[in-house]
Amino acid sequence: MIDTSEIGAFLGLDVGKGEHPATAVTPAGKKAFDKRLPNSEPKLREVFGKLKAKHGTVLVVVDQTASIGALPLAVARDMGCPVAYLPGLGCGGSPTSIPVTDARDAFVIADAARVMPHTLRSVDLEDETIAELEMIVGFDDDLAGEATRISNRLRGLMTQIHPHLERVLGPRIQHPAVLMLLERFGAPTQIRKAGRRRLITYESRAATSG
Repeated sequence: MIDTSEIGAFLGLDVGKGEHPATAVTPAGKKAFDKRLPNSEPKLREVFGKLKAKHGTVLVVVDQTASIGALPLAVARDMGCPVAYLPGLGCGGSPTSIPVTDARDAFVIADAARVMPHTLRSVDLEDETIAELEMIVGFDDDLAGEATRISNRLRGLMTQIHPHLERVLGPRIQHPAVLMLLERFGAPTQIRKAGRRRLITYESRAATSG
């Protein structure tokens, strides 16, 4: 049986392809979260992080582990959240013997984990699958970090060359239209010489291609 004595919040995920209905309950049974989560790493990290900051250890419980359930499990594990699997909902059943609808599944998962931890099963994903997911998660983090470093470098150079231009373009430095403008015209003097009509033409092309 999975030990839930130190759990501060039970987060149930009714796993879906595009998004996961999610409900978190405290050990006292009070709802701490109740929304639909996109199946994206940044959003999952954001929610897991907020729940951990407020409630401590968060147990993430899913109703299926294969394919579409793999990402939330990998992200949860990477963030130090224990994970578990609650069998029985896939065929319309419920470990609490309550008829459930899709809207209620996430709550049933979370509450069953809270009151009947003996129904939970440990999640044993294949080591190869876990390694692949962790590699993808790490690769995404590296790309995001590199993009931030490049943006900061560009803004630093713009501040040295023309502080006023940096104040206008700096906050939008990653937008395709801004990057195309800098690539095509470069220095502020060339941007000024291009004229308003020409700049608008290039910006329109960037917006269409982006």
